[in-house]
Amino acid sequence: MALLTDLYQLTMAYGYWRAGRHRAPAAAELFFRREPFRGAFALGAGLAEGLRFLRAFRFSAADIAYLRSVLPSTTEDAFFDYLCTVDASEVTVSSVPEGSVVFSRVPLLQVKGPLLVVQLLETTLLCLINYASLVATNAARFRLLAGPEVKLMEMGLRRAQGPDGGLSASKYSYIGGFDYTSNVLAGKLYGIPVRGTIAHSFIMSFTSLEEVQPRVLPPLAGGEPVDLPALAELWLQRVPWALILPLALVRSGLPNFCAVALALHQLGYRAIGVRLDSGDLIQQAKEIRSVLRACGTTFQVPWFGSIPIAVSNDISEQSLENFNREGSEIDMIGVGTNLVTCPLQPSLGCVYKLVEVNGSPCLKLTEEEEKMTIPGTKAVYRLYDAAGHPFMDLMALEDEPSPSGGQELVVHVLGRRGEATKVRPTAVDTLHRTYFRDGQVCEALPSLPEVRSHAQASLSLLGPAHRRLREPEPYPVAVTEKLHLLLAELRQTSQ
Repeated sequence: MALLTDLYQLTMAYGYWRAGRHRAPAAAELFFRREPFRGAFALGAGLAEGLRFLRAFRFSAADIAYLRSVLPSTTEDAFFDYLCTVDASEVTVSSVPEGSVVFSRVPLLQVKGPLLVVQLLETTLLCLINYASLVATNAARFRLLAGPEVKLMEMGLRRAQGPDGGLSASKYSYIGGFDYTSNVLAGKLYGIPVRGTIAHSFIMSFTSLEEVQPRVLPPLAGGEPVDLPALAELWLQRVPWALILPLALVRSGLPNFCAVALALHQLGYRAIGVRLDSGDLIQQAKEIRSVLRACGTTFQVPWFGSIPIAVSNDISEQSLENFNREGSEIDMIGVGTNLVTCPLQPSLGCVYKLVEVNGSPCLKLTEEEEKMTIPGTKAVYRLYDAAGHPFMDLMALEDEPSPSGGQELVVHVLGRRGEATKVRPTAVDTLHRTYFRDGQVCEALPSLPEVRSHAQASLSLLGPAHRRLREPEPYPVAVTEKLHLLLAELRQTSQ
């Protein structure tokens, strides 16, 4: 994957090499500038894929041959010889654990190593982190709106941006809180539970009950096989539909479903559920639930009233808000296009910036304050209040003493002009862990279900004002007094 990069990364690498700066120690940070979807948070994802890329990072003979054909003919042969030796064995990467809640301008990843290598890693790491974090965040928003009880199924493969996008969407929507995927390959590769129903085409392919084969089904407890369609027709005649079925559902498939479900019950089986994918989903689900309960009462089948009702049909955040506002009897929601394509915001906008070269802090100076980088290699801390909610992320220079719970801290909140602020956190967490060193992953990585659990736990710690999806309270990110002074000094000298 070393060639999965932009051409200008190799052009810059050649420039570093020719200037004799290619082995200068450097540090870069990967972060985003603004929270997605007008919310107050994002979920960091893609770390495991990033580490897998780092472990395998090197140029093959075929890669070098191709680069000779695309770089200028004046490129020195010795540069290509040097690229043959390049790998990530001198790179160190620290990161927030995958699935953590993260905020703008706070580094998701910090990368240290030789300048040329740190530069070459930029595009690929951005590719692996950007979409992963965006989809995980989008999925987390759907989960927060749906609540903890409703099952969520990702079913966006046919609408995804190619097979890679489809697989990534399945994986990272699971991290964000979805329960299932319809993507069978994602199920095989990642162990995500797979679920699905049937399409209209399956029903339309049959024109009569005579075409249903095989017809017989043995009772679950054993015994002679029974003609299931014939048994279902008997049940269809026994149910007093005029008494329990709303007029709007008389022509629907619900009577047939109930008849088949009752026939299955008679043989010891349980119906899996009902799927709705058009019309007024809320009203239909309420009417169907009423019918199922009536059938359960009439025929003394207690579980019948709780048969799951699943819905799909271009489900969006607005759909879930409507479900919540009007109340619904929906048990499972399938989401496709509005999950995997992230139409409300197609990119998280992560960037990768140098913050230190040869031990000297770097500053990108710009008229737009949010595009200005925070110089120097840093430690990042999360500060918690007495209720256990995080209330601020704090960036400090790497050589500063770590803050502790109960300590009064002097901080400068980014984006707020004026005097320093004093805060006294009840508890303090160090956000970053070192995951990669000497060419190897140096900390055991959690399984996908463990990352998913960590994401839900991380979200649950957020205070309600930061967790809400509409007009949330912005989450403050601050720097220490020492880092603030360094930033001011570099601004001054750069002008």
